[in-house]
Amino acid sequence: MHASEAPEASAAPLDAAGLQHDVNRAWDERVVPELIDYIAVPAKSPMFDADWHAHGHIDAVVRRAAQWVESRGLAGLKLEVVRLADVDGKPRTPVIFFELPATMPNGNASDAPTVLLYGHLDKQPEFTGWRADLGPWTPKLEGGLLYGRGGADDGYAIYAAVSALEALDARRAPRPRCVGLIETCEESGSGDLPAYLEALKTRLGRVGLVVCLDSGAGNYDQLWLTTSLRGNVTGRLEVQVLTEGVHSGDSSGVVPSSLRVLRQLLDRLEDPASGRLLPQSLHCAIPAERVAQAREAARVLGDEVWKRFPWACGADGGPVLPTTTDPTEALLNRTWRPTLSVTGAAGLPALADAGNVLRPFTAFKLSLRLPPLVDGHEAAVALKALLEDNAPYNAKVSFAPDGRVGAWGASGWNAPPIEPWLEDALQSASRAHYGTACGYIGQGGTIPLMSLLQKGFPHAQMMVCGVLGPKSNAHGPNEFLHVGYGKRLTAAVAQVIAAMGARPLLAAQEAA
Repeated sequence: MHASEAPEASAAPLDAAGLQHDVNRAWDERVVPELIDYIAVPAKSPMFDADWHAHGHIDAVVRRAAQWVESRGLAGLKLEVVRLADVDGKPRTPVIFFELPATMPNGNASDAPTVLLYGHLDKQPEFTGWRADLGPWTPKLEGGLLYGRGGADDGYAIYAAVSALEALDARRAPRPRCVGLIETCEESGSGDLPAYLEALKTRLGRVGLVVCLDSGAGNYDQLWLTTSLRGNVTGRLEVQVLTEGVHSGDSSGVVPSSLRVLRQLLDRLEDPASGRLLPQSLHCAIPAERVAQAREAARVLGDEVWKRFPWACGADGGPVLPTTTDPTEALLNRTWRPTLSVTGAAGLPALADAGNVLRPFTAFKLSLRLPPLVDGHEAAVALKALLEDNAPYNAKVSFAPDGRVGAWGASGWNAPPIEPWLEDALQSASRAHYGTACGYIGQGGTIPLMSLLQKGFPHAQMMVCGVLGPKSNAHGPNEFLHVGYGKRLTAAVAQVIAAMGARPLLAAQEAA
């Protein structure tokens, strides 16, 4: 077989055990070593490394991943590192785009839709609190867990996707044309992605299935399909009352505390007792199907829905309590209800440096998670008006949403109805590689690509999944990738793609 030729596909049933064996070997021999090297590179997303282009870390992981994909020698592979022109004087982050021709026999490939596989290579910043023998850029494989920043979220994606396709081709399993899109600004809200989707639109083809490997799992015992994602608005809220700090004994009681003003502003947004966000425009009705799926996921997961977090020791010696101990309500809170988190602060000196000074300003970094059906940009505009208008004491208040003007916020996503063939393929793959049925669960995180693809390819099916299960702690300390789960997920993805490829063959056989 010439390198440019795709392997001749076979209509024989796919050997799931043999497929898993091939995938396991690929992970042990090739994927894990690559991920160890990847974790060691501080390829922080542009929002967290303004000089990312000069530092070269993102370019380094892109170059390494592209070289690895090309080294696998997949028949008919075409790969390009795409770099669009700078915008507003700033370089755009690169994307990896690859395509593999279909392996459908008898010319059936021409009418088959394309599979789009997605992941990203940029990372969240280090954060603090790592175990003494671990670190964000010091990978460590221990007990089947690969520790370090970015391996699970989701540097593994490109390696798992290509390994799945390689395993299918090695077993001559028919599959549709497959394309890969690996971006490098997802953790910054995917601001560059719309331009790339537009530029690559014709090359993407007629997408019939999206496989997104940037999501999570309810446990490590079964395949989990993500059915919804929340949107997100992030930005800097700053309150200024003075041009410089002054003696607190001389000024307090006369000069309003910038922190107190900031607290009043946040009370416009959030009920401080319950955490419920007050503007009704930030809420949406939860579809009955999603409520039913949350109940079923809660039945499977039980109290682990809330017990899995690293709770601190509380006032009475027991753990701090969650907002609710009802597993169903906990799942709905983290997937379909808006919530506010303060993720950073400025204007506050370290405790050791805090003298008797009334500070001139306080700034908080806000992260507002939105229900899947609330528009991200509209929410950002409304939030800016809510926080800035009619400031207490006429204080100088500004809320600067992250992202480009006119494109603030990221919208969430609600999955389209699952077609019968995909439902059957998911259940079959989960039983073959995990020994139990596939689960359905919403996720509280945000993947901007999904809402963009939903609009661009409204008839495509979506397989959104990932390795971020209990305690994997993406974005935080001691992030890990569960290697065993990654192996099974890779084989499951391969089997679903093979099921899509088998559909035209089955139709041809039935017609004959």
